[in-house]
Amino acid sequence: MVENDQAETPVGSGNFTSSHIHEQRRFDGDGEKRRRRERGNKRVKQWRSSNSTSKPQGKESIASPTTINLNPIPFLSFLFKILLPKLPNQSSSRVSKLLSNSIQSSSKTIPIRSFHTLTMAMKPLNNIWIRRQQCPCGDWKCYIRFEGDESITKSELESSSTTTTSNTVSSLYDNTVFMPYVGQIFGTDDEAFEYYSTFARKSGFSIRKARSTESQNLGVYRRDFVCYRSGFNQPRKKANVEHPRERKSVRCGCDGKLYLTKEVVGGVSHWYVSQFSNVHNHELLEDDQVRLLPAYRKIKQDDQDRILLLSKAGFPVNRIVKLLELEKGVQAGQLPFIEKDVRNFVRACKKSVQENDAFLSEKRDSDTLELLESCKVLAERDMEFGYDCTSDENQKVENLAWAYGDCVRAYSLFGDVVVFDTTYRSIPYGLLLGVFFGIDNNGKAILLGCVLLQDESCHSFTWALQTFIRFMRGRHPQTILTDIDTGLKDAIAREMPNTNHVVFMWHIVSKLASWFSQTLGSHYDEFRAGFEMLCRVGNVDEFEQQWNLLVTRFGLVPDRHAALLYSCRASWSPCYIREHFVAQTMTPDFNLSIESFLKRIVSGPTCMQLLLEEVSAAACLAKQIPPRFTYSSLKTCMPMEDHAREILTPFAFSVLQNEMVLSVQYAVSEMANGPYIVHHFKKMEGECCVIWNPENEEIQCSCKEFEHSGILCRHILRVLTVKNCFHIPEQYFLLRWRQDSPHVAAENQNGQGIGDDCAQTFHSLTETLLTESMISKDRLDYANQELSLLIDRVRNVPPANCLYQP
Repeated sequence: MVENDQAETPVGSGNFTSSHIHEQRRFDGDGEKRRRRERGNKRVKQWRSSNSTSKPQGKESIASPTTINLNPIPFLSFLFKILLPKLPNQSSSRVSKLLSNSIQSSSKTIPIRSFHTLTMAMKPLNNIWIRRQQCPCGDWKCYIRFEGDESITKSELESSSTTTTSNTVSSLYDNTVFMPYVGQIFGTDDEAFEYYSTFARKSGFSIRKARSTESQNLGVYRRDFVCYRSGFNQPRKKANVEHPRERKSVRCGCDGKLYLTKEVVGGVSHWYVSQFSNVHNHELLEDDQVRLLPAYRKIKQDDQDRILLLSKAGFPVNRIVKLLELEKGVQAGQLPFIEKDVRNFVRACKKSVQENDAFLSEKRDSDTLELLESCKVLAERDMEFGYDCTSDENQKVENLAWAYGDCVRAYSLFGDVVVFDTTYRSIPYGLLLGVFFGIDNNGKAILLGCVLLQDESCHSFTWALQTFIRFMRGRHPQTILTDIDTGLKDAIAREMPNTNHVVFMWHIVSKLASWFSQTLGSHYDEFRAGFEMLCRVGNVDEFEQQWNLLVTRFGLVPDRHAALLYSCRASWSPCYIREHFVAQTMTPDFNLSIESFLKRIVSGPTCMQLLLEEVSAAACLAKQIPPRFTYSSLKTCMPMEDHAREILTPFAFSVLQNEMVLSVQYAVSEMANGPYIVHHFKKMEGECCVIWNPENEEIQCSCKEFEHSGILCRHILRVLTVKNCFHIPEQYFLLRWRQDSPHVAAENQNGQGIGDDCAQTFHSLTETLLTESMISKDRLDYANQELSLLIDRVRNVPPANCLYQP
């Protein structure tokens, strides 16, 4: 029979300073630590000599080493003792068998730099991409939390239902915990500890594990849990220093305790309470004080990751704590841990973080070089594949962009509207993933190009846009849609001065909670409703008036996020962007199409070397997905509906057909001077003015739906019906929405479009110009000056013959 005096400390770090709580000691002196190591080595030797015949039971107090360079057998036994009690019965037996086989076949020494590095090496890199979290307002304290990130998925609910018995029991005891009593039975000692710990927290104290007793046959058969102030402080051997630090102890001989005894009946073991005392010789703490005891100050894994990320970015500890309070929306000092806990955690991880940073930096450089080499190999196999990159002064890759041959061909057909998505960023590599999308005639997202950027600065975005336009033979899109970002806004204004810039409304809506929920508190829902009404106003003057009323009503005039929204209002407000052609990219279905494409890239176990293959596979899979829309039966029996069905794709026809069905709910009033006033028969929305010129078959509506999406609106369709028009004029069937576009046919027959011929001509001219200009410096300066003037003159030429303008 062997007795082990295990003075385990509660989980947590740091101290709670008050008249009743002092700093708890982590170790009991050098001699005690040496004795613990000797006992641990003795138990490992006993376990190895028994050849895994006796299974360890319960959890042993094993200190986590900072440096491990040992034989795999004791290390595997360490994992065995830690993981086995937490597994279900079937899983534990399976792991026990596998571990025994691994131990018997292991004979080599495993050099490991640190335990943190080992655990990182054991974890697979399942997801290296996360959503961009830095707010576009530029304030380092501002952090975006997306509304869908905290929702519980179905898989999480299913996994939570399969937790172990101890976790289930502890969750049941969270709300109702009664005082323990002698004779109370528990399935395991861990279950009893959780129960007593919950009771202690609700009562105003914490507990710790004291003495355990074990035998050769039963293993550990007795556990002693005591109050954290039980016993007395043992005098320490003072070091040879001039002014030794005197540490106070919280131990005052408290008699609060719970003793467990193990009993085996019919081959089944259980634990029962043999002794219990709830008599304390110290004052019990209130709820706002007991939560600061070291046993209850825990830093969750998500908070640990966030702290390490901010510490890596150079944030001091006090700012990290302040930022976490702002992110969680709690008052100062209400986090489940204190500043000293964060400081201790950062200090403990500092060495591991430095090692990991060096490892990740080296890995990032090698992986990006391998990705660049993959681009070179692919360019040799596919002459239409294009790529470009930039490097720093150390010849390390900073930015990288590429586009497949299919992307260039798709852009020649559907390059009027481009979506530049910059949602995801790689944490290990520190690179921003930018993906260019288009929308085809079936309403699906098509890949146009990809970029990896070092940062989110205007300079990086400028390079990305320049490279993309160069890949696309110098043709600028009519409209580009992005997230709200001041650097990206400036880059677009500089590189695409004739392109309309539109910000997706769902990007704005997803940030409202992070921007205004804490500031407005209970009034946030009212503000959200007012903002949604603001997005429905019909003209700019009304928007300006309603905006001033909204920000004044809720006191948001000095708010930086409100100022950011107002400065970008021309890019996201519907009354401003109504005349910008966006095809059908503002619909929820197209947003889901982009999200599904990106999830194929970022959800799986992706590595940087295989990013080209992952993106290409996602693009091929998107092509293989059949169109979601098919031609439906006629719903209105109007000749216009049958006419449109013969020309438009199923997707475009379904949109137009829906407008035709709704058009019958509108009344038409002809004015004396020619225009028509169209309004809903229930006055559910404002009136629209339609101008119809039957001579040249031109028609316009004040709602600007055709200019916005390329599909005729219900108001125009209603006027055409009233005026006995049986066919829609041909100019209102845009080439991008037709089944068989002449431009598409020419592209398929010739194998390359007009844009490719022009590109070859310009390429030949630029080679000659470069050769002649490099002869002397005067020639080079003259060429630069004339080219700058030529570019300005070309940009001022209106695109009168553009095939894609509605």
